[in-house]
Amino acid sequence: MDTTRLQLRGITKRYPAVVANDGIDLTVRRGEIHSILGENGAGKSTLMKIIYGSVKPDAGHVIWNGKEVHIANPAAARELGIAMVFQHFSLFDTLTVAENIALGLPKDTKLDELEKRITRTAREYGLDLEPQRHVHTLSVGECQRVEIVRALLSKPQLLILDEPTSVLTPQAVLRLFETLRKLASEGCSILYISHKLDEIRALCHTCTVVRGGKVTGVCDPTQETAASLSRMMIGAEPPTIPHAEPKLGATMLSVRALSLPKSHPFATALVDINFEVRAGEILGVAGVSGNGQQELLTALSGEDTRADNAAIVLEGTAVGSMHAAQRRARGLGFVPEERLGRGAVPELSLAQNMLLSHQTDETVHKGMIRFNVIEQLASSIIARFKVKAGGAGAPAASLSGGNLQKYIVGREVVRNPKVLLVAQPTWGVDVGASAQIRAELVALRDAGCALLLISEELDELFEISDRLVVMAKGRMSPSLPRAVATVDQIGLWMSGLWDVNAGTQAGEKHDV
Repeated sequence: MDTTRLQLRGITKRYPAVVANDGIDLTVRRGEIHSILGENGAGKSTLMKIIYGSVKPDAGHVIWNGKEVHIANPAAARELGIAMVFQHFSLFDTLTVAENIALGLPKDTKLDELEKRITRTAREYGLDLEPQRHVHTLSVGECQRVEIVRALLSKPQLLILDEPTSVLTPQAVLRLFETLRKLASEGCSILYISHKLDEIRALCHTCTVVRGGKVTGVCDPTQETAASLSRMMIGAEPPTIPHAEPKLGATMLSVRALSLPKSHPFATALVDINFEVRAGEILGVAGVSGNGQQELLTALSGEDTRADNAAIVLEGTAVGSMHAAQRRARGLGFVPEERLGRGAVPELSLAQNMLLSHQTDETVHKGMIRFNVIEQLASSIIARFKVKAGGAGAPAASLSGGNLQKYIVGREVVRNPKVLLVAQPTWGVDVGASAQIRAELVALRDAGCALLLISEELDELFEISDRLVVMAKGRMSPSLPRAVATVDQIGLWMSGLWDVNAGTQAGEKHDV
């Protein structure tokens, strides 16, 4: 009996500036968890979109359950039993979670029954969701949960997952792995895209490595080390990031008794938030998406100006009621978690997107944009951060998620901010690019910047933070020095279970 679920032969896809897929062969067996590993821009997403029918290949064959098929569109893929969770979500902001999921189901689906199925499935997989909540009120992590639940509801024969664990606590990751192993044991095949090499080694049966649009190797990841997988993917091991003890300066950002009611019915209220960040340190904020991180960022960045003026102090000046441009002028930088739409305007070029954060006398003179200046700035960021793009004139939407992230982080770093707010800086970014972004953040800290780093990647927080706090249900835990914090403890705190004296007992020296 043939156990092959999916076979690709010679898949090729060309774009004007790049060959995304160059004669790719791939075989996925029934019940197999198969990883696709590659750096940003290697062609992984294009290949997955071809399997899902949202991109048509220029050449090659797709064999599904032993028969050649031509997958015309995602609806045809779903008919075959293929489900996919995209890295960039396909959700309508003005519809509810249930309404979005209903779009891919038969027309006679009853919404009230669907809401019960969503709640049941979400609970089973440890993915908290409110079916009646509108998508525009969700964080990026919560949107990913919607996509995962939507895929699971279809009971697929092949499930494609792109960075599925970025929204989960360490405990929930283990639960998801148990679920995926159960699905595989029942015959469901899983294509698993992740940049977390330890996850791939722990979960996947087979790993196909893609570099520059070509398959460069197929291996059993359980027999590999993280270093050997990294060498296969990027040709080298990711550099280690030196992390010296911080040289603390003055308090640059201080938050005192910050409480904010919900801005909409599904928001998270902030309750008595207190912390400070000093020059020359990185304060890492852990927590499952949807626990108030988004609300905290909008309050700190100036998008939400409802806070008491004295609740947020930037380098000695109360700024709680100041809008975003005023805070930027005082040295605040901001990297939002949502790349397209907030971090960058999709249709504008990379050079034009510079103006989102670089409106200075250098770039705009007497109301006239100095295009040669913004193009030079964009080109310098592309070169320094090794962004794969067709030059400064390339539209932001043409970049892969990881390369766009490198550009957005670079755009803020080159401003040399006094305080930098960073949300999910390496979400969906390959190990080489992640190491580069983290090294730049550490270098900025060493130059005297105060950084607030919000991330759902615990490895990242432990690698570059000096202190750690956790957000849960709109509250913030005491802070812990990174040296005494543990993954298990932080994971437990993500459920809101912390001792108010924990930071003091652990030797915390900061007034938080």
